[in-house]
Amino acid sequence: MSYTTILIQKEAATAIVIINRPNKLNALNKETISELQNAFSDLQKDKNIKAIVLTGSGEKAFVAGADISEFSDYSVKEGRKLAAKGQKKLFDFIENLSTPVIAAVNGFALGGGLELAMACHFRVASDNAKMGLPEVSLGLIPGYGGTQRLPQLVGKGRALEMIMTAGMITAEQAHSYGLVNHVTTQEELLPLCHKIIAKITNNSSVAIAHAIKAVNAGFKNTVNGYEQEIEAFGACFGTDDFTEGTTAFLEKRKASFPGS
Repeated sequence: MSYTTILIQKEAATAIVIINRPNKLNALNKETISELQNAFSDLQKDKNIKAIVLTGSGEKAFVAGADISEFSDYSVKEGRKLAAKGQKKLFDFIENLSTPVIAAVNGFALGGGLELAMACHFRVASDNAKMGLPEVSLGLIPGYGGTQRLPQLVGKGRALEMIMTAGMITAEQAHSYGLVNHVTTQEELLPLCHKIIAKITNNSSVAIAHAIKAVNAGFKNTVNGYEQEIEAFGACFGTDDFTEGTTAFLEKRKASFPGS
């Protein structure tokens, strides 16, 4: 499939998805959201892909926000539809993807851009990155899950301060808050992601998919996370990966999982 606002590069078992609107600082518009959803859906089905990196083109921005020109004249009904459709189509979709997704935050991650990064399973940032949710300065609030995921990651107090001040924090602050896992130079951003992915892909992709589902369940009011963990733990016993992993351990050798 060909895309106009994103690029996809495949390197061995890794796919790099690049939001490619540098003249707009990679701002999210309807087309980009739709193309990202299609890309992630296709990559999820590709059994050769064991991990995905999401980043922005250029050195200035991961995603500098949503394209405000698309919704500046929306009604209440249209605003609700915009948030509901975006959350379901892309943000929740990425969060619940069984393939690990790492956000490589290579510059500004503001508004919808930070929300997109937070939907990924974890984040690595370049030292020039700046992050924030400035929606209240526009008379809005975050609409793509920001009011929910940010408190989960940094705590209620810090999340409310970031949202209410509409300010930006540095990569180092984001690291100290627990918003990003690692901070490195721009040059080392993707190499570091690849190093992490190399560790991930040594392990069972089936078990990782179960782990993602179980962890996510703990943050949903309608799901008992402990029960989800029990079900997923039990399901692992019926997999070839479990047989291989335990056999390799008992035989004191490295496990050879499919695709690792």
